Amino acid sequence: MRIRTAAAATAGTLVLLAFVMPAAHADTSKGDAVFSAITFSRTTVNVGVSTAQTLSVTATAKDDSGIKIMAGDKLVSSDGRILYADSTSCTRPTSTTMKCTFTYTLDPDRTDYYDLKNSSAGTWYFDSEVAAYDGDYYDLDPGTPFKVKRYAKLTNTQASPEPVAKGGTLTVSGTLTRANWDTNVYAGYGGKSVALQFKKSGSSTYSTVKNVTTDSSGKLKTTVTANYAGTWRWKFAGSSTTSGATAYGDGVALS
Repeated sequence: MRIRTAAAATAGTLVLLAFVMPAAHADTSKGDAVFSAITFSRTTVNVGVSTAQTLSVTATAKDDSGIKIMAGDKLVSSDGRILYADSTSCTRPTSTTMKCTFTYTLDPDRTDYYDLKNSSAGTWYFDSEVAAYDGDYYDLDPGTPFKVKRYAKLTNTQASPEPVAKGGTLTVSGTLTRANWDTNVYAGYGGKSVALQFKKSGSSTYSTVKNVTTDSSGKLKTTVTANYAGTWRWKFAGSSTTSGATAYGDGVALS
């Protein structure tokens, strides 16, 4: 069996997502060996600057003769690094199937090869191979995808003056930052569009009023006309490498 080399890591919310194989990858196989299901404890892992995250991946494979071994189980990062499992637990639910659960740790604050780097953010893959007793095999390549993202934060929304005269001008500010895995600090996220949202008093629903682009330091500032009392907040949708974020709102009354 082929075993690829690189380096990686992972973690996020308990949402199970099943992928039925074969998928649209350049997988290689012989005979009827196949991965019948792969599930992730979370399909997007958002990682900050100091707290390690964990990810569990459960893979089920089958072959008419039975699965002899599941091997080479690793996570491959977007920049080609590899992370191997901290622990593995396998069972044989039937004579033709093998089910293994692999647990990985994604740590942004290490001093070795497995330390997360900014270049690691994006799409990762779970990569594995199985061999059957009759010589059949199945090799995931590049593997089953999931996301590892840099955690983003929005400071509490600030709206002033408070209270504001009806029809008056309200200034709303905030700051968008995200985890820098190279320096282990949160840094301003510049040049990103962030939605300014408003919820009228008595309502439970926010609506987007406008989109504002952060400056080079991640700061947000804009003016709006205050026609109603209610709560203002910032909301960032996220990107392919960065998590979304929602700020705490600031309630403003009319004078």
